[in-house]
Amino acid sequence: MTSLWGAVRARARGGEARGISTIDEYAQLLQESLGYSGWSPLGVTMTQPGLAAEKAPSDLPGYAQAFATNPVIWALMTARQAVFSATRFQWQRLNKGRPSEMFGTDDLRPLERPWLGGTTQDLLARVIQDADLAGNAYWTRHGEDTVRLRPDWVQIILERREHPQGGVLGWRRYGYLYQEPGEEPVFLWPEEVAHFAPVPDPLAPYRGMSWLTPVIRELQNDNLMAAHKRRFMENAATPNLVVRLAREVSPENFAKFKAKMDAGHRGVENAYKTLYLGGGADVSVVGKDFQQLDFSTVQGAGETRMAAAAGVPPIIVGLSEGLKAATYSNYGQARRRFADGTVHPLWQNAAGSFEHLVAPPGGLGRGVRLWYDARDVPFLREDAKDAAEIQGLQSRTLRQLVDAGFTPASAQAVLASSDWSLLEHTGLYSVQLQKPGQTSGDGAAPTPPEEGT
Repeated sequence: MTSLWGAVRARARGGEARGISTIDEYAQLLQESLGYSGWSPLGVTMTQPGLAAEKAPSDLPGYAQAFATNPVIWALMTARQAVFSATRFQWQRLNKGRPSEMFGTDDLRPLERPWLGGTTQDLLARVIQDADLAGNAYWTRHGEDTVRLRPDWVQIILERREHPQGGVLGWRRYGYLYQEPGEEPVFLWPEEVAHFAPVPDPLAPYRGMSWLTPVIRELQNDNLMAAHKRRFMENAATPNLVVRLAREVSPENFAKFKAKMDAGHRGVENAYKTLYLGGGADVSVVGKDFQQLDFSTVQGAGETRMAAAAGVPPIIVGLSEGLKAATYSNYGQARRRFADGTVHPLWQNAAGSFEHLVAPPGGLGRGVRLWYDARDVPFLREDAKDAAEIQGLQSRTLRQLVDAGFTPASAQAVLASSDWSLLEHTGLYSVQLQKPGQTSGDGAAPTPPEEGT
């Protein structure tokens, strides 16, 4: 692998510096780096014959700055993080391919105590943060610690799948290359890395994509709206004014008039002061105020699009358009949408991604899988109530089937699979379905009840 590492280092040293002064230039450079500006060969870069590397995402620092400075992005990411990190990992038995009981063992310690002082919540918080900002989260084991690999320092090494009759059938994941700035690269095999990429990049076989990528423009617009509000307040919180003076006013007197007017009426502290003008001065209002711009609607629409990309209903994080229709009823519907459509799929993906970093009882493929236990997550308490109601209905259905003469085992199988053809009858019926004096299924006459019973 020496030649592969050398090629990677050479490419890193050979990159040309490029200045970025606007958000548009940043967005264009990001799209180019990810292969979304013109044709790209599946988002991979050739390093040596037969091997290639998926580009490491270069958008992490920029997205991290957006997280730290934009309140909407911050609210959406922390909402996802708060719920995603509240679960815990457990083993789950598979009974004939169906999920069964969950249990824990000491083998889960790498996920329960990933490092000194760390918890499962700390681990999952960093996992979802990396996935949100870079589209990928990479973790490996080193000694007793579970170690985070910064996503923009990781490249996925690929190998061609050669068809016996000629041609290439895509790319196989050969390994991972991790390199910190100024340090020697570290090669890791696929079984050594837990790779969490919940949103696949359509231009790359294995790399993930951040949900922030398609909303860069909305992020830009939201920042411009915030700047507009700031400038509006800095200029006395009133529409722009045009002041006309008579032609006879000399440039020196005009400059003095302008300086005196700015000193007395510019800035928030001078808002709403009465404006006095001398002879020959004329004032006209230009521009529009917030009400004329319908400012809240314009800004709220952008916030809603960002929330949609994050999979977080606006009402969950208190965005303006979500609060306009806020009631207890639709908050519950939004919570259910967030849990079922966003958080549960993320948990399932994370469990599958981290499974090979821990040793399941009996080994992989022995009827046990790594899964998540969301029973103690406060955000899902309403779901627990619904699950209890469903279990109550199932138990009553089971009782009715058994009372009707079906075998308990077949009744349980029906409830588990919803396949009513699995029902098996014992041949015994309830006494309400038998004529008086009729013999039971074994040929014996029914035993009369004892006196006093």
